Amino acid sequence: MNQLLLPLLLMLVVAIPLVMGTRKQKKAAAKQQELLSSLAPGDRVMTTSGLYASVADASADTTIDLEIAPGVVTTWLRQAVREKVEPVVETDEDSLGTDEVVEEPVIESKDEERVEEKSGAQIAPPLEHGKK
Repeated sequence: MNQLLLPLLLMLVVAIPLVMGTRKQKKAAAKQQELLSSLAPGDRVMTTSGLYASVADASADTTIDLEIAPGVVTTWLRQAVREKVEPVVETDEDSLGTDEVVEEPVIESKDEERVEEKSGAQIAPPLEHGKK
């Protein structure tokens, strides 16, 4: 009986993670397939290459038309769609008028003074031309 116990335990130690990993992969594949089949025109998506686009036409089985810019429609494989994303909502803070100017703060640094202090070198005043 003891001779069968050790091989049985080893098989369980190897088999359990394999079964759990397979179940996780099947769930992820089913979720991705559900996403791809639920795509409809107007949905905002992100592709596997990181491109954000809107679905223009999803009537084909293996391909999907994505609008990447106004009036620019490209055809992709359905499997290239990674996920649906929420549409971008422009808020008042995000939308600045073209007349408004945003000024960047001026940061004064003391780097030149620090370099002089570290090196110990003194900068000579500029030479005056024409005087002896």
